Amino acid sequence: MFHVGGARSALQNWIVAQQTGGAFVLRIEDTDAARNRPEWTEGIISALDWIGIERGTYEGPYFQSSYASEHTAAATRLYGEGRAYYCDCTRDDVTARRGNTHTGYDGFCRERGLGPGEGRALRFRTPDEGATVVADLVRGEPTFENKLIEDFIIARSDGTAVFLLANVVDDMTMGITHVIRAEEHLPNTPKQQLLWEALGVKPPVWAHVPVIVNEKRQKLSKRRDKVALESYRDEGYLAAAMRNYLLLLGWAPSGDREIVPWQVIEDEFRLEDVNHSPAFFDVKKLRAFNGEYIRALSAEDFAAVCAPWLGGTATIPAPPWDPAKFDSEVFAAVAPLAQTRIAVLSEIVDYVDFLFLDEPVADEQSWNKAMKEGAAEILDAAAAAFGALEQWTAEPLKAALERVGEERGLKLGKTQAPVRVAATGRTVGLPLFESLEMLGRERTLSRLATARAKLG
Repeated sequence: MFHVGGARSALQNWIVAQQTGGAFVLRIEDTDAARNRPEWTEGIISALDWIGIERGTYEGPYFQSSYASEHTAAATRLYGEGRAYYCDCTRDDVTARRGNTHTGYDGFCRERGLGPGEGRALRFRTPDEGATVVADLVRGEPTFENKLIEDFIIARSDGTAVFLLANVVDDMTMGITHVIRAEEHLPNTPKQQLLWEALGVKPPVWAHVPVIVNEKRQKLSKRRDKVALESYRDEGYLAAAMRNYLLLLGWAPSGDREIVPWQVIEDEFRLEDVNHSPAFFDVKKLRAFNGEYIRALSAEDFAAVCAPWLGGTATIPAPPWDPAKFDSEVFAAVAPLAQTRIAVLSEIVDYVDFLFLDEPVADEQSWNKAMKEGAAEILDAAAAAFGALEQWTAEPLKAALERVGEERGLKLGKTQAPVRVAATGRTVGLPLFESLEMLGRERTLSRLATARAKLG
């Protein structure tokens, strides 16, 4: 699944490419067979489509596995120039010599003169002196003492390049000028910069954006947190809201505002203005953002974006009603009422299902809350009052139920609770009287009678 942190980094890369007249490059690093399937690649591409980085508007996707010969050539060159050497040390060997598992490789094979062979990995020979300074647009100039950087592996014993070398060679091959990525990659950067310099190419511009954390200030984890962009899409978050929110994770537009048109973000975003402190992914705030974006839609657009939840898709479950029972005109009539109440589009189903089901949902918690002492009497009186109405519209329905309450010394809220649950199945939903109007006289009275019978 496509991590929300990856989506934020992608958007930041996309904006910088747009601002500078450059090209956004999508590379699929597919050399790990266990983590590589065509459907996962398509998932990444479709997720990018959703947030506005649409296929056909960028370079790629390129596949790292297609550049294996370039990786091998770079490794061979570094070995031939004495910048790398073969090593047959196992992890246990290093641990035995160092006395612990935390200290890095000790350079044991530097001068042994080993050639390629089974069980021998190729290590890069890091400088013994000096420091590697990473010019980072977000973090300034982090400095790493070279003597503290271990001689790291760049190719396995079978000749295949590891991530560090493959990444550098791919970037060189593809003409990458800016690398904008999450700060967890910062420890790799001095190693990669040394590789760029050893291969005689000027390193790219680096920008390491802040890590994204949960409410406990723990780094977002796919094992613990909801991090998949697709899951937010399928829950009913709008792409525009998600784009806006993701860009606020470590950055803010000018003025005292957060919800802004995308064009403002594209105009104002600067990597130099990104805060390097951890960014809190606040799901409650995202929900509020999404609600604002939903309420800003036109009635027509709102009905259109609800469509996947009203019919179901390959990734969105079908609603509980028989498709033949769905009435688009009825939905259009109540949609404006729902639009002001929902925060994510998937909630639309619970707000309108009573209109398209033969019987309302059986929500035990709602039933127990509303059907208390006196509920049977209210249902009887409401049914009689409603049945006598000449005009079945919201205002007469409301007036009739108000009279039922006044006769019993009850406020409308107390009076309408059992009626709402009898008709809709839930204690929370659309305005009651507009709901009853759309439900119709016959079905409303039938549901009141059914509920009354259950009460005995």
